[in-house]
Amino acid sequence: MTDEFSEAQASVLIGTAEKMIEIWNRLPPAKQAALLARFGTEENALAALVTTQLVAPAKPE
Repeated sequence: MTDEFSEAQASVLIGTAEKMIEIWNRLPPAKQAALLARFGTEENALAALVTTQLVAPAKPE
């Protein structure tokens, strides 16, 4: 197993991270505060959001 991402994997990861940053910026301050309290930093909270989205089952469109 390699530690490097393929171009497709990197694209998915970057796209998901961008979406989570957009979502973070739209969250009400109380929700941001709750996530910060749980995860300690904005980076950790965003990482948790990204991970959740990457492992969540695909939703039908």
